[in-house]
Amino acid sequence: MQSANDEIPSLTEVRESNQNNQQKRKRMFKRLALVVALVATISYGYWALIASKHVTTDNAYTAADMAQVTPSINGIVKTINVVDTQTVKAGDVLVQLDDADAQVALKQAEATYARNEADWQRTKMNFDRRQQLAGSGFVSKEELNNADSALKIAKANFDLASANLDQAKINLSRTVIRAPMDGIIAKRDVELGQHIAAGTHLLSIIPMSQIYVNANFKEVQLTHVKVGQPVRLYADLYGSNVEYHGRVVGVSGGTGAAFALIPAQNATGNWIKVVQRLPVRIMLDQQELARHPLQVGLSMRADINIGKS
Repeated sequence: MQSANDEIPSLTEVRESNQNNQQKRKRMFKRLALVVALVATISYGYWALIASKHVTTDNAYTAADMAQVTPSINGIVKTINVVDTQTVKAGDVLVQLDDADAQVALKQAEATYARNEADWQRTKMNFDRRQQLAGSGFVSKEELNNADSALKIAKANFDLASANLDQAKINLSRTVIRAPMDGIIAKRDVELGQHIAAGTHLLSIIPMSQIYVNANFKEVQLTHVKVGQPVRLYADLYGSNVEYHGRVVGVSGGTGAAFALIPAQNATGNWIKVVQRLPVRIMLDQQELARHPLQVGLSMRADINIGKS
């Protein structure tokens, strides 16, 4: 059986235990300091080598310079050959107008042209004959001047008839409305039998091969953004598995607030500073766009490498 004195540690043992605990704490603090220093070094290296050379935003959307198809003449819609989401090629017939009035106008213009052409030729022959006889004294100067005036009037009438004939042909050709570019039909507003006026919106064509991205960066991010810098992009449609590559082609001349219908008036009332954003236009790689098509208005994430120009 042990005595009570054997259970109480000696002063030397207590000191040795305290020293061991202090050494353990020192080693732990050294390891912690080493880890913190390592993390700080890695973080600084990442910022200096990578993060500081990139600006990113998820406030980016696809866009395109779509074509607004409108008629050049008035008419009644005879046939419609397309529907929304349909793919068309440049030159495809989209809409045909009733061409009955245009056909009648063309025949009238052809008849007027033929009559004025004959009159001009007859007047020209008369003038040439009088001009030849003027030297021999058989034709007076006044008669020659009258023939010359008649020739000029006939020529003017013929030129006017020729212009009217050309216009009639153009109006007839305009009854057939064709696609101005390759793309996809969108916003079709025209219906069969509708009477439409010149300039009425019929439909839109979105050129899918010419889609670009408008990335809205904060003003503090644009210090080193330049035209030509490479950009990596990701579409929410495909996720991070599909990476697009593009280049900066321009920066907007004003913020969205500056072009708003009712712009902010910071000179009145209480003022709170809000960081503004500027749209940066980015052109996409055409081959990547062909492999993974995009539609207008899709959300994108953009990463500009400002370390390259």
